[in-house]
Amino acid sequence: MKRPDLEDIRAAHRRIAPYIHRTPVLTSAALDEMCEASLFFKCENMQKAGAFKARGACNAVFSLDEETASRGVVTHSSGNHAAALSWAARLRGIPAHIVMPSNAPAVKRAAVESYGGIITLCEPTLAARESTAEAVIARTGAELIHPYDDYRIIEAQATAVIELLEEANDLDVVLGPVGGGGLIAGTALAIHHLDLLTQVIACEPANADDAYRSFHEGKIIPSIDPDTIADGLRTQLSDRTFDIISHFVDDIVTVSEEEIVAAMRTVWERMKIIIEPSSAVPVAAALSGDLPIVGKRVGIILSGGNVDLGNLPF
Repeated sequence: MKRPDLEDIRAAHRRIAPYIHRTPVLTSAALDEMCEASLFFKCENMQKAGAFKARGACNAVFSLDEETASRGVVTHSSGNHAAALSWAARLRGIPAHIVMPSNAPAVKRAAVESYGGIITLCEPTLAARESTAEAVIARTGAELIHPYDDYRIIEAQATAVIELLEEANDLDVVLGPVGGGGLIAGTALAIHHLDLLTQVIACEPANADDAYRSFHEGKIIPSIDPDTIADGLRTQLSDRTFDIISHFVDDIVTVSEEEIVAAMRTVWERMKIIIEPSSAVPVAAALSGDLPIVGKRVGIILSGGNVDLGNLPF
């Protein structure tokens, strides 16, 4: 299949518009001063189901024909995609079978259950997730909706940056987190199709730096035992996301666990909004002083806000 074009992204936007939030773009004088730049935060932490994943899940579910949809959908996910797919499936009135690793945060398991998702637990490895999902498909005939290795997902994740650019134009740089790569691939693809000079920089935990290594070595490097508080970024790139990232992302940078926690706390304290650790990764990159963003207009995608309030890192 060919990569999604701008009309595919626009069509996805029209398809999901009745169901999702058009999330706000916020600014912070305090963070601008810290970074010596003008920052524009796309608040997908305020999205339905608490994360940008609602966009891709909604597009995938409402793209299905009636016969396929009637058999339900299945995915494997550590949390946000799982919740989003359960939410979208409930909107359409179809079952959602969710394979989750046993170490997924309790708050994210609870969210899946609240949306009616049918959870099957597995060992916290990619191989276990995939094999368990295959077993569910064999039993139910449900349609696999991969968290990111699916153009229906990628084209809809691109709609977040489309909205950001409509409210904060002439951005010099857009920063976003990278795990499996669906969000940053969609972001880079949209900016490419819009023929903008805006740079796209993906940001990743140093303790889960497979995308960074893959990007710089020119081939997919497996993620092995990633140990990061940013649980949404413990996955690895897929063929589809790596293809887009390698062609259209300008750079990938990494940040430490200490920087992630500090950035998360800074946003909570200064902006008075809740973000999860994965969202804090690009904020940490901006605050690090290592990126050439001084004096520039910088978009930052805050990917989600699903946090276990009983287990905060600060």
